[in-house]
Amino acid sequence: MTRHRRTDEVFLRAVRMALLCLAASSFPAVAQEKSPLFYSVTLEQFEYRFGDESDVGAWDGDAVIGRDEWKFRLQSKGEYQRESSSFETLENQFLVQVPVSDFFDAKAGVRYDAPKGPDRVYGVLGLQGLAPQWYEVDADLFLSEHGDFSARLDVDYELLLTNRLILIPTLEADFAFSEDRAIGVGSGLGKIELGARLSYDLVDRSVAPYVGVHFEQLLGSTKRLKRDDGEPTNELFFVAGVRFRF
Repeated sequence: MTRHRRTDEVFLRAVRMALLCLAASSFPAVAQEKSPLFYSVTLEQFEYRFGDESDVGAWDGDAVIGRDEWKFRLQSKGEYQRESSSFETLENQFLVQVPVSDFFDAKAGVRYDAPKGPDRVYGVLGLQGLAPQWYEVDADLFLSEHGDFSARLDVDYELLLTNRLILIPTLEADFAFSEDRAIGVGSGLGKIELGARLSYDLVDRSVAPYVGVHFEQLLGSTKRLKRDDGEPTNELFFVAGVRFRF
């Protein structure tokens, strides 16, 4: 009990320090109020996935409010399996972001997961922005309430085929530095998701229906854990959905 209590205290202290550092760096800019307050709501993915093993409803989006010097972000993503009428994944993050360069923001906050098995709470530190050649990059480091570190890299690219027809390749990779058997996560590179979605911008570019493909592959010890539980280790989906930006 003492060890778990100490781990919880370290976890909470790390989250507090990260939030205080970001907040402190934004105080001078907030006081000056040089930029107007803005807000946005975006659903990059709101789709139905058709697969051989299962059909899945999925979403990935966020809501943002703030100024150029700082912003608050609520980020949500999840997958709902139709056959079992249950969530495969459900993740929400509440983040504070401040710019660290012309193209990147640093972010810190809290992530709450409700996967199969016990729920998990994580502290979050990361970078989000545009890399050279206009790749959209989101890199995160997570620390769970039990002291487990993990990381995620998410890369997107918008390839304009015409002024409104856009092909969006995506890559997401999950890496764990330790094992968490209760939620089926092994150490090492555990999961890769690849996708390609062809969209067409409508309604002043705020609505874009799309079709595409989505592939998921489990790796290493995560693959062994899922296979032992009788779950598929790779899946290919055809997808149809709509992207919203307001």
